[in-house]
Amino acid sequence: MMKKKSVSARKASLVLFLCQMISALDVPLDSKLLEELSQPPTITQQSPKDYIVDPRENIVIQCEAKGKPPPSFSWTRNGTHFDIDKDAQVTMKPNSGTLVINIMNGGKAEAYEGVYQCTARNERGAAISNNIVIRPSRSPLWTKEKLEPNHVREGDSLVLHCRPPVGLPPPIIFWMDNAFQRLPQSERVSQGLNGDLYFSNVQPEDTREDYICYARFNHTQTIQQKQPISVKVFSMDSLNDTIAANLSDTDIFAKPVTERQPVLLTPTGSTSTKVELRGNVLLLECIAAGLPTPVIRWIKEGGELPANRTFFENFKKTLKIIDVSEADSGNYKCIARNRLGSAHHVISVTVKAAPYWITAPRNLVLSPGEDGTLICRANGNPKPNISWLANGVPIAIAPEDPSRKVDGDTIIFSHVQERSSSVYQCNASNEYGYLLANAFVNVLAEPPRILTPANKLYQVIADSPALLDCAYFGSPKPEIEWFKGVKGSILRGNEYVFHDNGTLEIPVAQKDSTGTYTCVARNELGKIQNEVHLEVKDPTMIIKQPEYKVIQRYGQVSFECVIKHDSTLLPTIIWLKDNDELPDDERFLVGKDNLTIMNVTDKDDGTYTCIVNTTLDSVSASAVLTVVAAPPTPAIIYARPNPPFDLELTGQLERSVELSWIPGDENNSPITNFVIEYEDGLHEPGVWHYQTEVPGTQTTVQLKLSPYVNYSFRVIAVNEIGRSQPSEPSEQYLTKSANPDENPSNVQGIGSEPDNLVITWESLKGFQSNGPGLQYKVSWRQKDVDDEWTSVIVANVSKYIVSGTPTFVPYEIKVQALNDLGYAPEPSEVIGHSGEDLPMVAPGNVQVHVINSTLAKVHWDTVPLKTVRGHLQGYKVYYWKVQSLSIRSRRHVEKKILTFRGNKTFGMLPGLEPYSSYKLNVRVVNGKGEGPASPDKVFKTPEGVPSSPSFLRITNPTLDSLTLEWGSPTHPNGVLTSYILKFQPINNTHELGPLVEIRIPANESSLILKNLNYSTRYKFYFNAQTSVGSGSQITEEAITIMDEAGILHPAVGAGKAMASRQVDIATQGWFIGLMCAVALLILILLIVCFIRRNKGGKYPVKEKEDAHADPEIQPMKEDDGTFGEYSDAEDHKPLKKGSRTPSDRTVKKEDSDDSLVDYGEGVNGQFNEDGSFIGQYSGKKEKEPAEGNESSEAPSPVNAMNSFV
Repeated sequence: MMKKKSVSARKASLVLFLCQMISALDVPLDSKLLEELSQPPTITQQSPKDYIVDPRENIVIQCEAKGKPPPSFSWTRNGTHFDIDKDAQVTMKPNSGTLVINIMNGGKAEAYEGVYQCTARNERGAAISNNIVIRPSRSPLWTKEKLEPNHVREGDSLVLHCRPPVGLPPPIIFWMDNAFQRLPQSERVSQGLNGDLYFSNVQPEDTREDYICYARFNHTQTIQQKQPISVKVFSMDSLNDTIAANLSDTDIFAKPVTERQPVLLTPTGSTSTKVELRGNVLLLECIAAGLPTPVIRWIKEGGELPANRTFFENFKKTLKIIDVSEADSGNYKCIARNRLGSAHHVISVTVKAAPYWITAPRNLVLSPGEDGTLICRANGNPKPNISWLANGVPIAIAPEDPSRKVDGDTIIFSHVQERSSSVYQCNASNEYGYLLANAFVNVLAEPPRILTPANKLYQVIADSPALLDCAYFGSPKPEIEWFKGVKGSILRGNEYVFHDNGTLEIPVAQKDSTGTYTCVARNELGKIQNEVHLEVKDPTMIIKQPEYKVIQRYGQVSFECVIKHDSTLLPTIIWLKDNDELPDDERFLVGKDNLTIMNVTDKDDGTYTCIVNTTLDSVSASAVLTVVAAPPTPAIIYARPNPPFDLELTGQLERSVELSWIPGDENNSPITNFVIEYEDGLHEPGVWHYQTEVPGTQTTVQLKLSPYVNYSFRVIAVNEIGRSQPSEPSEQYLTKSANPDENPSNVQGIGSEPDNLVITWESLKGFQSNGPGLQYKVSWRQKDVDDEWTSVIVANVSKYIVSGTPTFVPYEIKVQALNDLGYAPEPSEVIGHSGEDLPMVAPGNVQVHVINSTLAKVHWDTVPLKTVRGHLQGYKVYYWKVQSLSIRSRRHVEKKILTFRGNKTFGMLPGLEPYSSYKLNVRVVNGKGEGPASPDKVFKTPEGVPSSPSFLRITNPTLDSLTLEWGSPTHPNGVLTSYILKFQPINNTHELGPLVEIRIPANESSLILKNLNYSTRYKFYFNAQTSVGSGSQITEEAITIMDEAGILHPAVGAGKAMASRQVDIATQGWFIGLMCAVALLILILLIVCFIRRNKGGKYPVKEKEDAHADPEIQPMKEDDGTFGEYSDAEDHKPLKKGSRTPSDRTVKKEDSDDSLVDYGEGVNGQFNEDGSFIGQYSGKKEKEPAEGNESSEAPSPVNAMNSFV
């Protein structure tokens, strides 16, 4: 028996499965031979084993087979015969076994679930397909469930469960928001393999109400959506602010976010198991909770992760190993780690294997009396069971065949006969799957055939191998013999090699090997022979090779390449520079046996190769060119070339002429190209037009001409410096007239009035007329009406108006050029329209749907196209505000217009004012203008939230009260229900105190706040409300007064700025120290004053100071940062009620005759840089009235310091 021969992939389309042999015969892939040989069936195409179908489409179960004679087909369903003739929904394709189950015409896919198997049968055996399991895909809806909001503390872990419906095949899961944007994922937030969304720790930005899980079912192209899941994250800062606003200082605040070491969210426990099949993708997952977010690392215990097959996904939370094998079994550990610790989980992986082929059975082609074997070897985990079938029947109950013996995974054939032809099936199965392979045994008795064409000619070069083919076939296998000449002897010996496929090889062919060779094939059934011819050619040689050259820059160099070749072969010569094509440059001139380079430059330096090719061989030779600098030469003057001269016209024809000229002087810069221009002395005398251009080495050109043009030509030379002056014009040449070659372009038909059609076109240029008497034949007829063409011939114009047309109807239009010699070719037709008129009717059924307080949607019905009377451009919506429902006042009506292009039937009206009455109408628009308006439609917008109050003023501050005045919102946007006032104190470190909220009736415009703390800054938040909600708020700050000596103006400017600056400075450490020093100095001054006043007969200052203490010179309190009472060490009592400064911020003389004002501490009093007081003592003065924002209060050390700063 011969060894199996591999088959060329180029002829795979002709394979009829006779190519896979482990037999005594190879069947050549000759199409004619294959059509004549008998062959058992072979399955060539079938549906997949697990076939999931779309229940909305027809089910197509494929089964294609080949054989000789062509096989017939039958089917089983669930193990029993499937009679397709009894089911009107099932058909079989002609000349095929493919079933088509008509689902789209009334069938139910569920009724055809089951296991199908196809059998292809002819007289030489039967082949069977795999068991094809048909299951319709399913995409069930999500079960309804009530999802409670998730309230999570910042830093905690969270898992959002998806739990998609069970579909077939399983859906693809992804998370998105309401805007159909994928939710961002990271090391902290990611989706697990089960579709759940895991948060290692939640952050405030995770708060949202639209976590939506989607399930995409690819087979049915549907997407199911889970109800949105709400997540509310409570941050510790916001939680503590809320607690602080509602609880006393003694209450316990929420604990800050604490860091936590990792804990695995999935998988749970410390170990788990995983079984995967060989060849599949292994996916292992670990997702951990913790703060900071844990980092995942994977290792394989006792080994390394497989290189080139290991990938990490989902931020290293998923380990992916592709194409797994039994060697990948083992323990895989994932380790989650952050700076506080780590957690780990071990996954024990076991790789099982569905059956896979070691040796699949291959087709056998045997001759009668030969032996052969079919081998079926498979492996798997667990080890698969091997069983044999013959023609689809278990071999144990198949008809007996004395030439066949089954030995486990092998069938042995001995002394086969033609009746032994059959198809055998090998089934290898275990608990994870099965393999089914068909292999036929085809016993053939065929006389020899030679497939190589007769008298085929082979040509080779002397001293090279020669291969003479003798493709053959026969059964039994023929013997092959070769002869040289008609009556030569059989070829033998070491000078020849005989290949198993019949080819004769002459390893070293010589000239005397030329001749005729005969191939003879014989077996016991016959004999055949074929002749082929061999010619041995002389080799191609380069007898004069290019040589190394050194050339000066701007010189000329030549390389030779002289060849010798067989006279019957046609050589081609190719030159290369540095193994690439020669530059596209006129300086390189390729001759028959040389290469010349003109005006050499530095870039020409390199290796030049001459390659000589024939149909049988190829030779090459190379040489190097070195370019060196030229010796110094006198300065060269470069200039534009001189104009060409002696222009001559020859070869005059109707549509062409040859122009030649003599170049002028190059002026030391080579001419690169010539530009040819022409003048039409008949139509445009004196105007020169560009005709063409040619390389600078060319001095003649064939010019294409147009009819009826009086040509003159001139030539301009161009070099690197510039263009020469034009040459003298050539003699004139008038071409003969002819019919026009072309028709006008850009033909259009557009009406300017409702009863006309304006036909326009672009006229032909002068030389395009091709002759005298250029005119145009304008033709038109109404489209889709059996009218004859109406034509008119007009002069050389570009417009014609057709009057009396119906309004806006389509016309077919064509414009044809003609002159005195005849017409141009038949023109193409264009479609135009007669004039438009204004639309006749208004859109009907106008409806308005108010979406919210600022947006409405308007709908209308389209108007009939025949009433548009023109090109429909769209619809215009006019709308205007009639009045506000909250402010009963009329105003100038400003109409707004929105245009909606095309044949739309709805549009959105944005920017509406809440709680207002509107009107609108709709009009259709065409190219002429707008149609009538639809009846006005009235609609009202609902209430919205109001704008902020127009102002908020805080007046009349007292020790424990403030008066608030406000203005109503400029835009109430509804009926005001109330005002909301919120306020809270601000201490000297800008910390906010408890928030107090007051609801005020809507008809109020002022409020007196009482029981406030004295000398305290308050921040106020004020907004209005309607039934829809609260509007934007305005804020103000104000301070209750301190006492009679420390009242602050709450009005504007300096007063507020001073109050703000006082609070800010009081929080500074340097200021507190400075005030202590000032207080000490003041104490010393008071003692000195007391002594001096006593000496002068005055009453003690100390008593008066105790009676009228100024709060701004009191020591700083530690609890609130304000100035307390100044007193002796043993006297720390609160101020007496009767000692406070009057609210008009003046100091009464009788109450403060002896205050510091009398000592000049007012405007003139000041401090040195070291804080010492340098004011001038003086007698009592009359106080000047306060001007503007100047303080009229009794000055204090604090105010003095403020002015100093």
